[in-house]
Amino acid sequence: MRPVILRRGLVALFAAAVSFGVVLEAQADALRIGYQKYGTLMLLKAKGTLEKRLAEQGVDVQWTEFPGGPQLLEGLNVGSIDFGVTGETPPVFAQAAGADLLYVAYEPPAPTSEAILVPKDSPITSVSDLKGKKVVLNKGSNVHYLLVRALEDAGLTYTDVQTVFLPPADARAAFERGSVDAWVIWDPYQAAAEQQLHARTLRDASGIADNHQFYLATKPYAEQHPKVIETLVDEVRNIGDWAKANPDEVTQQVAPLLGLSPDITLTAVKRQGYGAQFLTPDVVNAQQRIADSFHQLKLIPKPLVVKDVIWTPPAGFPAMASTICWATLPGSMKPFWPMAGIS
Repeated sequence: MRPVILRRGLVALFAAAVSFGVVLEAQADALRIGYQKYGTLMLLKAKGTLEKRLAEQGVDVQWTEFPGGPQLLEGLNVGSIDFGVTGETPPVFAQAAGADLLYVAYEPPAPTSEAILVPKDSPITSVSDLKGKKVVLNKGSNVHYLLVRALEDAGLTYTDVQTVFLPPADARAAFERGSVDAWVIWDPYQAAAEQQLHARTLRDASGIADNHQFYLATKPYAEQHPKVIETLVDEVRNIGDWAKANPDEVTQQVAPLLGLSPDITLTAVKRQGYGAQFLTPDVVNAQQRIADSFHQLKLIPKPLVVKDVIWTPPAGFPAMASTICWATLPGSMKPFWPMAGIS
C-alpha cells in the first residue's frame, strides 16, 4: 500500500503546486520578438542588453520587423513570433478574431503621438467638417479608435465619413496626391508629415484616447516561460527610462534608422510614452471600453471580455507584481484565475 500512498501524495503535491503557480517553467531555447520601425523595442534591439541577460538563461533572441500593429499581431497569431508591441486597437481586433494572445505590459499614455491630419491649405478646420469626407487610416491600428472617438466628440458618427484603409506609406501617398481629405496617423509618420508636408493637426488624442502601447505574447509562450517574459519586460522598462532621460541621444541613434531628420525624430521621441508596467485595472477598463465601442459599431463580430486575456506574473515575481489590484475592478471584471501574491 505504501507505493500507492506515495503516488497519491505526489499527485496531491503537484496539484497544490499548480494551484499556487510554483511549477517549474519549461526551458525556452529562443525568444522571437516582433517590432515596428519605431519605438522602445527598436531601441532595445539596438542596445543589445536583452540578448546578454537572456543568454544567461540559454535563450537566443531573434528579431523581425513589421510595418504595423495588425501585421505584427497576425505574426503572433500564426506563431512566427512570440512577443511584440502594438497600439491599443490591434489587440481588440486580434481577440475578436480568436487569436491566442495575452496582454503582458503597457506604456504610459501618449495622446499627442497620434493625430488626424489635413493638408496645410485644406478648408477643413474642425472634426465636424469631416462629414462626408474621405479619411485614410490603417485599419485596426491605434488610430482607428482615435477616429471613432474624435467623431463622437464632434457629434458625428463613424458612418458620417468615408474611410479608406491603407498602410502608412500608401496613405501618405494618397494624402499628398489629394485623393483623401484627412489622414489619421501616428509617429514618426505624423511628425514627418507635419514638418515635411506642413500638414495641419486637426485633432490629436488628448482628452479622448490614451494611445497606450501594449506588449503582447502568445499565450503558450507566456504561460510556459514566465521568467523570460519578466526579464524582457524589465529590460523594456530600463530602456524606456534611459530614453526618457536622454531624448537627444535616442534621436541620434534612431534618426538614421528611420531615414528622418533629427528634428522630426526628436519631436516623435518626446511625444512617446516610456515606462513599461504590468497592466492595472484602469488600463484594462480602458481597453474594455475600446472593445465595447468597436462591438457597438459592428467593427468586431462579438462582445469581448478583455480581462480574460491578461497575463499575470506568477507569485514571487518582484518586478512590478504589486502594480495591479484587481479588487478595484467591478465584480464582472475580476479575473477568475488564482491571484496569489498579487495585491
